[in-house]
Amino acid sequence: MNLQDPNLYVNRELSWLEFNERVLEEAVDRTNPLMERLKFLAITASNLDEFFMVRVSSLMHNESMSPDLSGMTPTTQLAEIYKRVHEMVSKQYSCFTRSLLPALEKENIRFLSYAQLDDHQKSHIDSYFHDVLYQVLTPMAIDQSRPFPNLNNRAVNIFIELAADKDAPAVRKVEWLEAENRWNITDELASNHKYAVVPVPTVVPRIVELPEAEHGKKDFILLENIILAHIHELFLGNIVTKTALLRVTRSSDLTIDEEDTEDLLDEMARSVRGRRWGEPVRIEVSKGISKQAMGFLKDALAFDKSILYEINGPLDFTAWFSFTSYSDFAHLRNKPIQPCPAPPFVNRDNMFDVIKERDVLVHHPYMSFDSVLRFVQEAAVDTGVLAIKMTLYRVSGQSPIIKSLIQAAENGKQVSVLVELKARFDEENNINWARLMEKSGVHVIYGLIGLKTHCKVCLVVRREDDAIRRYMHLGTGNYNEATAKIYTDVGLFTCRETLGQDASMLFNVLTGYSKTTDWQKFAVAPVTLRPGFLRLIDQEGKNAKDGKPAAITARMNSLSDKVMIQALYKASQAGVKIRLLVRGICCLKPGIVGISENITVSSIVDRYLEHSRVFIFENAGRPRIYLSSADWMGRNLDRRVEVLFPVEDETLQEELISIMEISLSDNVKRRDMKPNGTYSKPNRRGKTAIHSQMIHHANAAESYTAAAKTHFPLKI
Repeated sequence: MNLQDPNLYVNRELSWLEFNERVLEEAVDRTNPLMERLKFLAITASNLDEFFMVRVSSLMHNESMSPDLSGMTPTTQLAEIYKRVHEMVSKQYSCFTRSLLPALEKENIRFLSYAQLDDHQKSHIDSYFHDVLYQVLTPMAIDQSRPFPNLNNRAVNIFIELAADKDAPAVRKVEWLEAENRWNITDELASNHKYAVVPVPTVVPRIVELPEAEHGKKDFILLENIILAHIHELFLGNIVTKTALLRVTRSSDLTIDEEDTEDLLDEMARSVRGRRWGEPVRIEVSKGISKQAMGFLKDALAFDKSILYEINGPLDFTAWFSFTSYSDFAHLRNKPIQPCPAPPFVNRDNMFDVIKERDVLVHHPYMSFDSVLRFVQEAAVDTGVLAIKMTLYRVSGQSPIIKSLIQAAENGKQVSVLVELKARFDEENNINWARLMEKSGVHVIYGLIGLKTHCKVCLVVRREDDAIRRYMHLGTGNYNEATAKIYTDVGLFTCRETLGQDASMLFNVLTGYSKTTDWQKFAVAPVTLRPGFLRLIDQEGKNAKDGKPAAITARMNSLSDKVMIQALYKASQAGVKIRLLVRGICCLKPGIVGISENITVSSIVDRYLEHSRVFIFENAGRPRIYLSSADWMGRNLDRRVEVLFPVEDETLQEELISIMEISLSDNVKRRDMKPNGTYSKPNRRGKTAIHSQMIHHANAAESYTAAAKTHFPLKI
C-alpha cells in the first residue's frame, strides 16, 4: 500500500480531541473519588481553552494551507472540530449536571441559587454584595459614546438587556423639520434597546461559601448568581429585562519578528500583554439568550455562528480547580502519596560523591524532585564548583532553582542560564525571572532565533583533587518543582566524560556561535535528532529481516510527524514488533493489515500526567535505551533544540525496561487505540488489576526502604 495514502493517518486535531475525551472519561468514571472527577472535568475545560487559543486559531488564520497528512484542509478540519467540540461540551455538562452535582448533594455539598437561600444566608450574601462586591464591580454601558468593551480573554461576563424605567425622567428630543421650517421639541422615554456588560471580578473567589443552613451541609453559591440577584442596583432608573453569561476565548498565538527585533525580552513582554485582545475564536453564552441580544453580540464581536456555544450551566469549569482543593473535602480526593527520596542519595552528605560512584536514575513523582533542587543548591555553595550552566523552559512562580542560581552567581561562580522566553503561556513568568537573574549577575541567554530551546540540561563544572569534572542532570521534564508532583518524568544524574563533553558543546552552541554535528553521545535537534531516530528505526527493520531480535518500545506525549510514522510503518512491514505509549496526539493508525499489524498504541490517563519520553531499541539483543525531551512531532524534530541521550548503566537500563513493561501491562487506566483512531479499555474480566502508577509508587517506596535500612535515619 502507498504510504502517502491519507487513509493511513489520523488528523492531529481530531486525535487531540480523542485525548480530551479520555480525560473526560475520568470525570465520568464513578470509581474515581468525587473531587478527582470534578478536577478531571476542569482539566478538560482548561485543555479546550488552550486548544482554541492555539490550534483552532492557527487553522482559522491559515485556511488556505494545503491538506494535512490525513488529507483534511483547514476548512474541513474546522468543521469537524466544531462538530466534535459541541458533542464534547454536551458530555461535559451532562456529566456535571446529571452526575457530579447529584453526587455532591449526596455528600451534603450543595450549590444554591439566590432564591434557594434561607433568610440568614440571604442576609449574609446581601452584606457581602454591598460591603465587597459593589466596590469592585464595573458596569459598562454600551451606546454611541461608549462602544462595546474589550472583554478579557476567557473572563466570565454578564451581558444585560435594559429597558427604561417608566418613572424615569423623559428624554428631551430636539429636531429640525425641514419641510415645515421649524424646530420640533418632544419628550420621550429612553429607548428600550439598551445593553451593558458587567465583568465577573476575578479578584474574589468565584465559588462563595454560605453560612450553614442545615447541620452538616456545606452550601455554596456562584459569584455570578450573587451579582445577578442584585443586578438592578447597578442600573438604577432602568429595568433589567434579560441577562446572559458571556465568555470570549481569543487567539493567543504570539507574532514575533525575531530577526528584526532589537530586544527580544521587551518584544515578548509587549506581545504577551497584547494576547488578551486577540480576535475571538470561541464565544460561549448562556442558553436561552434572546435573538435580539444575540444579533447585537454578533455585530459587536463580529463572529461567525460556527464558533458559538450556547451553554446550559455555569461557564468556565476551570473555576472548579480551586474548589476541589477545599480543606474539608480530603475524604473525597485521592489519598495523598508522598514521593520517596531518591535511594542513592539517602544519608549521603554530598551528591557529587554519589554521582561520581555511579549514574543515578530518578523517576518522578514517585521519587521526590528534591534531588534535583538539592543538586543545584549544592552546586551553588560548593567551593569546588566553578560554573553552572542550565536550560530553563518552564519554572514555577517561586522557583527554588532560580534562587539557587542567583545565590551561585553571588558566590562568584560563573552561572549561565538559557531562559526560553517563547515557552507558551509561561512567557510572562520567564520574562520576570530572566530580569531578576540578570540583576543578580547571572548570564542570561534568550535562545536561538527561530528555535525554541526545549531540552532539559543542567551542567555543573567542579574542580576536584585529580581533575576538572563535569556533573549533569539530564531530564525529560521541566525544572519545575510544582509540576514535578503531578507529571511523570525521568531524569539521569551522571558524570560520564563523553556526556559531559557533549553537554559543554551544547552550551557553546546555545550561548555562542559554535556549530557542530560532531556529538559523541547526544543527538540534538534540529540537526541530528531526526536522522538519529530514523537510523535506529531502520536498523531494527534490517535486524528483523536478518532474523535477529528486533523490537521498538517507545513512550512519548505525541506522535504526529509523517516521516517518523512512515519509518515505523516500514519497520512493522519488516517484522519489527513496535509498542507505543502515546499519551495524547497519535496520527499513526495501528493494526492495519500489511502496514501496521505489528504496531500497538496505548495511552494512560491517570492521576499523574504521563510526560516522560523513553525509547528502547532491541538492537539484536543488546538494547539501546534513550531518554529525551522530544516527542515525535515536527516542531520537536525541526523547530526546537532537543536532546536525546543514552542510558548506558545496565542496572538503570533494566530499571527503565521494568518501568515500561509495568506501564504497558496496565489494565486499569490504559486505553488501546483502534485502527480508526478511537480508544477502548482492555478487557479485565478474570484478570488481576494492574494499576501502573500505583505500582511505580510502591516500587519507589520499596527501594527507598531498602536504602534506608543500609544507612542511618534519613538525611536530605
